[in-house]
Amino acid sequence: MGGQNMDHGKAAKDILADVGQDNILAAAHCATRLRLVIKDEDKIDQKALDANDAVKGTFRVNGQYQIIIGPGDVDKVYDHLISLTGLKEVTPDDLKAISAKGKKDNPLMALVKVLSDIFVPLIPALVAGGLLMALNNVLVSPGLFSAKSLVAMYPGIKGIAEMINLFASAPFAFLPILLGFSATRRFGGNAYLGATMGMIMVMPALVNGYNVAEIVAKGTMPAWNIFGLHIAQAGYQGQVLPVLVVAFILAKVEKWLHKRMPATLDFIFTPMISIIFVAFLTFAFVGPIMRTVGNGLTDGIVFLYNATGFVGSTVFGLFYSPIVITGLHQSFPAIETQLLANVAKTGGDFFFPIASMANAAQGAAALAIFFLSRDEKQKGLASSSGLSALLGITEPAIFGVNLKLRFPFFIGMIGSAVGSLLIGIFGVRSTALGAAGIIGFISLPVKFYLPFFLAIACSIVVAFTGTLVYGRKAMAKNVEPEVQTNEAGDVVSAADAAVSDAVVNAPVAGVVESLKQVNDQVFSAEIMGKGAAIKPASDVVLAPVTGEITVAYPTKHAYGIKAADGAEVLIHLGLDTVNLEGKFFTSTVQQGDQVQQGDKLGTFDVKGITEAGYDPTVMVVITNTNDYGDVSRIDVTDVKAGDPLIALQQPTTDNQAATNI
Repeated sequence: MGGQNMDHGKAAKDILADVGQDNILAAAHCATRLRLVIKDEDKIDQKALDANDAVKGTFRVNGQYQIIIGPGDVDKVYDHLISLTGLKEVTPDDLKAISAKGKKDNPLMALVKVLSDIFVPLIPALVAGGLLMALNNVLVSPGLFSAKSLVAMYPGIKGIAEMINLFASAPFAFLPILLGFSATRRFGGNAYLGATMGMIMVMPALVNGYNVAEIVAKGTMPAWNIFGLHIAQAGYQGQVLPVLVVAFILAKVEKWLHKRMPATLDFIFTPMISIIFVAFLTFAFVGPIMRTVGNGLTDGIVFLYNATGFVGSTVFGLFYSPIVITGLHQSFPAIETQLLANVAKTGGDFFFPIASMANAAQGAAALAIFFLSRDEKQKGLASSSGLSALLGITEPAIFGVNLKLRFPFFIGMIGSAVGSLLIGIFGVRSTALGAAGIIGFISLPVKFYLPFFLAIACSIVVAFTGTLVYGRKAMAKNVEPEVQTNEAGDVVSAADAAVSDAVVNAPVAGVVESLKQVNDQVFSAEIMGKGAAIKPASDVVLAPVTGEITVAYPTKHAYGIKAADGAEVLIHLGLDTVNLEGKFFTSTVQQGDQVQQGDKLGTFDVKGITEAGYDPTVMVVITNTNDYGDVSRIDVTDVKAGDPLIALQQPTTDNQAATNI
């Protein structure tokens, strides 16, 4: 950070040569990266960009080709790029509009985005219920520890098992309430009205949704007689599609009424009319139709999987990781939830064990790169992201390591296919959601433990060994050790180049989490460096170190500080908040200012940012991570502004790579 050693003019010329002199339609930048709209991405010389010392990484997202430069440098490179091309300067928000102009919306990706927005917020509740269900299975399943179950062996824990089963069942029994809340909010309606509709659909007075088919078959379904129209008193426990459609209709009706209802009556009558109208539609028409469609889709998916057997599981396992790249996997929770809602009928969730194979294989391939690479930055990223993928978080390994080298990604696909082949042969299915990785066994029935362990072991061995063997030849040319030089060009030791041990404090109060949990691949893959993330609980931003402000954008969403002891600290307030163009932000400092640790840098309106649809998570990144032997997030959960957050340690004399945060 700070741009002291980068020739920004040369960097811009090299990037322009690699991208194509006349290949850029528009360009903008944020705190860390150039954001380009490209005419023809096939004309980009990707190998040359990857070899460019000024470029820390590239990726494509939302119609933009983004080049990671780093804080303190990206704005200068951008200025030179604009000068060289004669392009008009635009904001990131303008660029988003330009990148979307002339492009037809992809209906499939639009649907995936909607489903992702609805289900991702529900995943913690579903995973909690799923893991509790898995714990209950451990207590009540015979054959795990002996011929008898733990409950049979120790009757005193029967009450505990019953309580856990109750807790585990709640998120699934009342799933329509959770879905109603999340979906109605996503469609622009009142989320609490959506939750109310969910409650109506699972009222105890109705026939339980799981028993509807049986009651209909017997011909004993109770019904309301509304002017001769018989409406079945059927509940919707375990249903997904009816709730989604009902939430969409509810949001549309509510918004329609808001526009036409007088202001004095709107607050009172719009909610009542919305509920009574949509509830009638739900039980009379929408619910029964969507229940039939939803059951048909579920039956079709289960039939297709059963019909293709191990061939289908192998193909699915082979292409699961490429599906992750496209983002289509974000739609899977909708299907998995429906499969798990009626395990007796569907047999369970076959997506989960295959996802576990794919994640473990990509993690193993990344770990192989740790043993192959001589680049300390690459080794550190490979080890951290590899372990993360083994535990179920695979994006850092895929985007940060495997796709950059290509061959680990494809070998990981092969490892996943081998494991998924065994999953199909043994018919392994989960009965709960959980972490799709090596610990995924806890979401399975006990009878599937052994085949799951066998399958995931094969995935790991094939991916790790294949990457290691092929990679020895593919990476043989990367043998030159990196050296550091002083300003005179003389080679210096790592110890001489080291900066002092230090602590970087929290700039805001809030809940601390790993940088790898951030929903942005640049930060989660630690491309900019290691650090920590904070879910903010305050609006005031304080200087985490004493030093000089090197980055202070007009948008006020990011700060860079060069600490007096050498640490280069980036504070990034929220994800993609550069698009807000300064709205919700204030700043009290400018580039070049000297600040003391604890000085006020500015404020940001966390509530306003959230309501505007942006994630307010604060990222604190040490952009010169490679200058340290270790950059570690301090083991705390909650911090106040000014509390210790990140520990920095000198490198050892043999310049060992830093370990995982």
